[in-house]
Amino acid sequence: MKNPVASVAAVHTEGLRACQNGVTSQVSAIRDASPRLGDFSYLALKHRAGFRWSNALKQIIQSLKDGTVELAEVPAPLCGPREVLIGTRRSLISVGTERMLLEFGKANWINKARQQPDKVRQTLEKVRTDGLAATVDAVRAKLDQPIPLGYCNVGTVIETGADVDAYAPGDRVVSNGHHAEIVAVGQNLTAKIPEGVSDEHAAFTVLGAIGLQGIRLVSPTMGESVAVIGLGLIGLLTVQMLRAQGCRVLGIDLDPSRLEMARKFGAETVHAGERADVLAAAAAFSRGRGMDAVLITAATSSNEPVTQAAQMSRQRGRIVLVGVTGLELSRADFFEKEITFQVSCSYGPGRYDDSYEIAGHDYPFGLVRWTEQRNFEAVLDLMAAGALDLDPLITHRFALEKAPSAYDELGGSLGVVLEYADPADAGAPSRLVQIAAGSAAGTGSSGAKPSVVFIGAGNYGGRVLIPAFAKAGAALEAVVSARGISASHHAKKLGIAKVSTDAGAAMADEAADTVVISTRHNDHAGQVLAALEAGKHVFVEKPLCLTATELDAIEAKMAAQPDQAVMIGFNRRFSPLTVTAKGLLEKVAEPKSLVMTVNAGAVPADSWLHDPEVGGGRIVGEACHFIDLLRHLAGAPVSGMDVQALDYGEMPMTPDRAQITLRFEDGSVGTILYLANGHKGFPKERLEVFAAGRVLQLDNFRSLRGWGWPGFSRQRLWRQDKGQGACVAAFCEGLRSGKGAPIPAQEILEVSRLSIEAEAAVRKGAAA
Repeated sequence: MKNPVASVAAVHTEGLRACQNGVTSQVSAIRDASPRLGDFSYLALKHRAGFRWSNALKQIIQSLKDGTVELAEVPAPLCGPREVLIGTRRSLISVGTERMLLEFGKANWINKARQQPDKVRQTLEKVRTDGLAATVDAVRAKLDQPIPLGYCNVGTVIETGADVDAYAPGDRVVSNGHHAEIVAVGQNLTAKIPEGVSDEHAAFTVLGAIGLQGIRLVSPTMGESVAVIGLGLIGLLTVQMLRAQGCRVLGIDLDPSRLEMARKFGAETVHAGERADVLAAAAAFSRGRGMDAVLITAATSSNEPVTQAAQMSRQRGRIVLVGVTGLELSRADFFEKEITFQVSCSYGPGRYDDSYEIAGHDYPFGLVRWTEQRNFEAVLDLMAAGALDLDPLITHRFALEKAPSAYDELGGSLGVVLEYADPADAGAPSRLVQIAAGSAAGTGSSGAKPSVVFIGAGNYGGRVLIPAFAKAGAALEAVVSARGISASHHAKKLGIAKVSTDAGAAMADEAADTVVISTRHNDHAGQVLAALEAGKHVFVEKPLCLTATELDAIEAKMAAQPDQAVMIGFNRRFSPLTVTAKGLLEKVAEPKSLVMTVNAGAVPADSWLHDPEVGGGRIVGEACHFIDLLRHLAGAPVSGMDVQALDYGEMPMTPDRAQITLRFEDGSVGTILYLANGHKGFPKERLEVFAAGRVLQLDNFRSLRGWGWPGFSRQRLWRQDKGQGACVAAFCEGLRSGKGAPIPAQEILEVSRLSIEAEAAVRKGAAA
């Protein structure tokens, strides 16, 4: 069944056109609404107004804080344009991977740190720049985020996205979907199940593809001697696929029962306990010539598997690491034999490539013969041909409702299959769910203002904005997130009754008068316009929008509906140290010189923040904060702006090093140095103001120093405070008092337009 709103793009455009009061030509250029959070156009809101909050679906999540496994209540995910919505029939617990996650979660802070030394270094750098308290809060928040478990899913297609032609409702498919009653998966991460392959057997497809990709990298030929170190699920599947390819296989493990199973699959075996025994067995097996290839499918912190692999290999042998091991290598072992060592990336080409997995762009068949999806298909073909013996690998079966107890069985198990109710009996997927009786937290819904729906519950929305609105006394009505997990998590923590994956439906909830938006940047314009058309006040985390066309449409809508407050999260002006600085500067009549240095730090070139269609770029996405801060402290409109993109050298595609000079109508001048090429140990944000023979220096929103100011020399906070809480509190108070947003609309629009122009100038300069 298709989405009840047949075309997201068409309905969105029509809805915006209806609400723009004469700016149709501008609105037609606004990008389509992102399907990640549903169609949020006005017509879609009206369509969804009759939707009811209903019962939740079940999904397995794990806490990284303490390792707890929970069967959470979540709404059904939306089906994006290149996705397939699947009603799950079976899923397989990946014992090795999921056990490692459990062990990490259950570890204490010291052991967690030992497992992630890179994260420890980042944490120490943050302590030096932001302070201990802010760092501890950030680490706790990161560990508090639940993660979905599972990546071996079998089910029936319920719905297909607008751009999906290869699947239809009713198709049986495998995917890398999570342990959940309904999953939404990219079309390139699914494959049809052949007739004659059972759901249980098909659940092994993804693990089989992991082993198969390792085999493809090691490139064995018929008759070669190949060792498989580690005989868990992937190892035993790898043994069978190698045997099917005509290879002689030596299986190595510590578990006698797994060695026995490998022998039944046609391998010779050796116990991994003593290196001398392993090497002797490998020498005998290879007729004294050394192993042609070694596949390491073990999961251990020990270096022993890699050491054994190198020592048993022949000259110019090949080693591929499929699992996880210690990697302290002996150079002599590899150098003398010219051994090739490679790490396999999961299921095959396409893994972690958003263009393939999310955007749905396949690689050309003639150039990339074996992708993730085509590896899935190859494994399914082996199953259909009877080349894989899977029944012996299944050691446990659990109904989904008993899933948390299944994780107590991982120590001695191989294949743990989770069983689900038939999707045909479940009815239509529910995307708006009530997970608790009654209404929201905060002060409750007894007339409190504002009464809020949160669109987006990611790191910032969940860690900062939702708690800030609760503290400010708002009534928290509902939380929306793309997959529902983070929405359910934060709703449960704060007692919010309703969660959803459908932003449009949540906005239509008559119990709410305010919408808080903290989604990806390309969603903001459409969500702001839809919320205003629905008669809601709006608080949007920066930026307001990404293009001048979008800004024109929002400005027209704000003018047409002046009773609806629009607030952007320019929190720096609300920091207590900024408030002090503003009070001092207001006593100075002459022009000011303001210098803002932002040590922004590098962001990977493939980050969504750099994508002009999604993140818009770091200037419009973050430097807008500092344009607003200088505009606020100068206390005068901007009369002119000059932008200079700095030399990008080896980073032509990441325009995030720039000097922005602002000229204000009162003669003041502000300079923003937004730099991504500094050291992480240096404070991120520093402001210096020169005026009337006096100087202010604001350091990372922790300390403010003054020179030449009567009665003021220094103010220091116990912890960094960038003003997020005060920003939200001022907005809530503005709604209660009827004064509206605390930042004047003309300043919001002015700063937003300057930010868009600055981003365009930086990109033009970077390309020059």
